Amino acid sequence: MRIFRPDPAHPFQFAKFVSLSSFLLILSTALLLSVFMSNYAREVLLKKNSDFALLLAENLNHQIFQRFTLPTIIGFGRVELKNKDQYERLDQVVKSTIHSFHVLEVKIFNNSGEVSYASNKKFLGEKLLSNLEVERAVEKREHFFILEKKISNLRAMFKLDFEPRTVVLRTIYPLKAERTFGLKKEPIMGILEFKQDISKDFETIVYFQWLIIAVFFSSFLVLYVLLRLIIKRAESLLLERLKEKEKLETELHRTEKLVSMGRMVSGIAHEIRNPLGIIQSTSEFLYQRFSKEDKAESKLIKAVYEEAKRLGKTVNDFLDYARPVEPRQELVDLKQIFEEIKGFLQGELEKKKVTLELEGESIYIEGDKHLLYRAFYNLILNSFQAVEEKGWIKVKFLASEKTIEILDSGPGFEPALLEKYLEPFFTTKDSGTGLGLAIVKNILEGHRASMLLDNHSQGGRIILKF
Repeated sequence: MRIFRPDPAHPFQFAKFVSLSSFLLILSTALLLSVFMSNYAREVLLKKNSDFALLLAENLNHQIFQRFTLPTIIGFGRVELKNKDQYERLDQVVKSTIHSFHVLEVKIFNNSGEVSYASNKKFLGEKLLSNLEVERAVEKREHFFILEKKISNLRAMFKLDFEPRTVVLRTIYPLKAERTFGLKKEPIMGILEFKQDISKDFETIVYFQWLIIAVFFSSFLVLYVLLRLIIKRAESLLLERLKEKEKLETELHRTEKLVSMGRMVSGIAHEIRNPLGIIQSTSEFLYQRFSKEDKAESKLIKAVYEEAKRLGKTVNDFLDYARPVEPRQELVDLKQIFEEIKGFLQGELEKKKVTLELEGESIYIEGDKHLLYRAFYNLILNSFQAVEEKGWIKVKFLASEKTIEILDSGPGFEPALLEKYLEPFFTTKDSGTGLGLAIVKNILEGHRASMLLDNHSQGGRIILKF
């Protein structure tokens, strides 16, 4: 038994059904995929926040022991938080440690689960931990995390604006002495609990989920509409040929026109393969022309030029990172490259009153001068942007070790982020692709060189070893 029988009047009926069924199937798949990806992203997010919370808990444990417990025992003989001086000292240590970490509240319980310290004093003396939680923390010496949500996962999918404290991560950690004091294990001093509001992170996941759905839906909706239009057009042409054979020559002529049009469009497409470059060069030309004539349009054209240039740089960064160029092999004077960069930036250096000094003898290697210029220029530009007015940049050449040190008077690198600075798409700037240092790293690795980010007493330092 045939479910679909060909209809001479509608020869593409089955194709229409298949296209509609495919669209619905793909849309359903997109919904399932978005749910799967959002759940996975939620798990990754929770793991990231849990790891961060664990680091914070370990740091709190260390700070409390070193800055409060030991000095208190030495000074008072014992820890007694009912003592006002001791309580205020502990409060100072805790607040200085959690400062800027978006912690909602902190509590410290005794081994019976009663609150001995709380950032909110109204909880003092209350028993807020269950026996099971006390057992896990004290007897089993385990740390664990509890996710407190005021909204279900299903409702969260359709809520785009999370109120504060909608999703809270609760961390429970056994406070341990960092010395055994002759015991087999570090004694448990108490139970630490703190809460972090991660509602905004979950809100980001929901936006990400709907972005996936929107992209899939819009993409396949366009494809479906195009397919239906093609089918409808093809059906119309076929019916016309069946009913009016005498119009065959007209239809053939029309087809020839379509072929010619396709060739024309293909030729045009070939001519505008790089429209961004044309837009940039044209807008630059128009801006220079209108700015001389002091026309109002110059501001608008300048904005077009600046955006085209910025987008062009972004595209070039992506292409450079995705398709690194194999370096040519020729004798290159590395110090001369820095001298050329200094000459190129001389105007900007004088404008900002920044000094750029080159110290040491030249270093010669086999490499690609053009690629190395781009890498060194990127590093010097980063230092120039980092230092304040009347700052300094110093480049030291250690010829015997084939090493170059770039030092500046800027704020330096965040020690906790040293490994991330070289990762692609990671940036601490408000603008940028985060590919600058990654591209520099690729160029240096192509020259069998390494780059190390570090700090010195007055700012940042980059060490290049060839």
